Amino acid sequence: MDAGRRLAERLVQLGGDERPVVLGLPRGGVPVAFEVARALGAPLDVILVRKLGVPVHPELALGAVGEDGVRVLNSDILRLSGVDEDDLAEVRRREEAELARQADRFRGGRPRTSPAGRTAVVVDDGAATGATARAACRVARAQGAARVVLAVPVASPDAAAALRADADVDELVCLTAPGGFSAVGEWYEDFSQTTDEEVVGLLRRSGEDGPRTEP
Repeated sequence: MDAGRRLAERLVQLGGDERPVVLGLPRGGVPVAFEVARALGAPLDVILVRKLGVPVHPELALGAVGEDGVRVLNSDILRLSGVDEDDLAEVRRREEAELARQADRFRGGRPRTSPAGRTAVVVDDGAATGATARAACRVARAQGAARVVLAVPVASPDAAAALRADADVDELVCLTAPGGFSAVGEWYEDFSQTTDEEVVGLLRRSGEDGPRTEP
């Protein structure tokens, strides 16, 4: 909640003709995105992307897959990890199956909120390698977003630099990119796992309340 409110303070200029749509990355990005959407008076939806983890070290991202067949690979990590094509294909199949499950679970059959012709504010709880965020921004672009703003509370310096230079990221809003970065969770007092039920509940609350701007 705190991260989302701090991001919202940096994003308040969005609105009017930009008609922003806030898209949170499940799971941890959705509580952050919920606060951003409330502050901007914007609709909230999930943007579905799955990290492709190194088989022996799943937290290390080889890349990511997203809706509409989007795939982003980190060539440096792919080379250094020694993961072959068969292992990569297996990881990709597993994560694409989870992507389909999440779409059904989180949206419950309702159509996704389209960012076509609007500003997509893609929100996550942080960016370590930036692979998942890059894939999410590419998905938003593929869905017709006129402008893509990526908003994260914390990122590694390398990820922040790469995301600023990415062709699918029109603007990066990052509260801090500390030199001592080692993991996103270290920068939160509470980084407990966000559950599917929490994500569904926040999406439902946002839809019931409707877009609104906080006084």
